[in-house]
Amino acid sequence: MAEPDERLYFSLQRAAHRLRLAADRRCRAAAGVTTAQLGALFAVHDEPDITQQRLARILGLRESAVTALVTRLVAADLVTRRPHPREHRAVTLRLSDHGAATLRAAQPEIDRFNAELRALLGEPAFRQTATALHRLAHDETLTPTD
Repeated sequence: MAEPDERLYFSLQRAAHRLRLAADRRCRAAAGVTTAQLGALFAVHDEPDITQQRLARILGLRESAVTALVTRLVAADLVTRRPHPREHRAVTLRLSDHGAATLRAAQPEIDRFNAELRALLGEPAFRQTATALHRLAHDETLTPTD
């Protein structure tokens, strides 16, 4: 095996790309959705009546990208949009019955994928990697200022 590449960002990008392609293929086969759509569905599941603005922050996307994503999710009957009770320009999102069923259909494949990653990395390295990636994803000093 070759020496590990210490260009961490480059390695993260390559690994993320390969993992996303594999996970997308598997999630499409199991539940008919991509990992991006699945991430949005999990966020809506975790925070019923979430706003699109909040969803954009959670997913780390621009609001325009989330608007397009939500439009596709609504068209696929995975989420419903409702007027926000206090903000006349905002909407809230909830999972539809079909969206909840889609999450249930995807969960076994997500569990299998994680089990394969655990087996590949070993339990200690899996936990260390998950912890490190969580820190990187949530560290405020890495937040762009635009």
